[in-house]
Amino acid sequence: MEENKRRIAILGSTGSIGTQALDVVSHHPELFQVEMLSAGSNASLLIEQARKFNPNAVVICNKDKYAEVKEALDPLDIKVFAGVESAGDLAGGSNVDIVLAAMVGFSGLAPTISAMKKGKVIALANKETLVAAGSIITRLSREYNSPLIPVDSEHSAVFQCLQGERAQVEKVLLTASGGPFFNLPKEDFEKITVEQALNHPNWKMGNKVTIDSASMMNKGLEIMEAAWLFNIPADKIEVVVHPQSIIHSMVQFTDGGIKAQLGYPDMRVPIQYALSYPYRISLDTKRLSFAELGQLTFFAPDLEKFPCLRIAYESFKKGGNIPCAMNAANEVAVAAFLRGQIRFTQIPQIIEKTIEKCNFVSSPGIEDIFETDKTSKIVAEENLKQMI
Repeated sequence: MEENKRRIAILGSTGSIGTQALDVVSHHPELFQVEMLSAGSNASLLIEQARKFNPNAVVICNKDKYAEVKEALDPLDIKVFAGVESAGDLAGGSNVDIVLAAMVGFSGLAPTISAMKKGKVIALANKETLVAAGSIITRLSREYNSPLIPVDSEHSAVFQCLQGERAQVEKVLLTASGGPFFNLPKEDFEKITVEQALNHPNWKMGNKVTIDSASMMNKGLEIMEAAWLFNIPADKIEVVVHPQSIIHSMVQFTDGGIKAQLGYPDMRVPIQYALSYPYRISLDTKRLSFAELGQLTFFAPDLEKFPCLRIAYESFKKGGNIPCAMNAANEVAVAAFLRGQIRFTQIPQIIEKTIEKCNFVSSPGIEDIFETDKTSKIVAEENLKQMI
């Protein structure tokens, strides 16, 4: 029924998560209606998406691209806006039921907060939002009755394992693929190229997330995200390297029992679950054959080869605005690596040097978070210049 459709706003529609979400929507037009799309700078793809899904409005965050989008969509009677502020305002509109927060990095924080203050259901794919401002986001979720439904495959797996459970959680086991360099000797890390780092063995993701996965910073961010989402201390979250990426994460309960969520790597599964929750609907994903799989393997992470994971644990333990500073420095370092300015091994060096100079705030407000992000990126850029 038309009136029963879930009306969706997608923050970051042209990215990896956004495009896969639209694929999900295209297979269930009877269940979902796209109300709003926002993109950073990819005007051509945003125009293409708008023509296909006919949303009520689109936002191009890069204001320089506004005229191009406006001219292209004018004949379709689709409202066109520019700027990140517009994305947040429209996502909180009365015509929206669920907001898919899939903007890359810290930029997703402000529009997500705007939508939360309107009591929207947030399908959260932007882990940096919780890393930088976990205490603020979880408070807003309670205060404005704005549910957070995880979209990350690992957190969706934990979320699914907890459905129907009343037992106390003893441990969360976050699985990690290990990325492309899990078996690479440490002495060869200095020679890692951008192309090699972008060649993830299992998942198709955006460039930033793919590099984070290669450095295992992604798993560090996910530890923080899991801690906030499920209200569990970091020392009860264990990272397990699982190269096949079949088990997406597990939950151990106080009786020793463990529940796991399994499936072939396909981000459409957690995206669709978040959009359709608490229901499960059909999806044309590949089905598991255990006979074909043969075996699943597991290993402890190597914190010496992957110092970003250690840095994340330490940052979360320090608390306050330190995770925000870590995240800001990582964004700068990853961007520099993608541009070919630094080596892969210099990413954690920039992050640690930036954290050292961070003015610690034990209980940061939202202004402190934005200030920490700004100043940490400036410091990280200075550290970068010294390395080039």
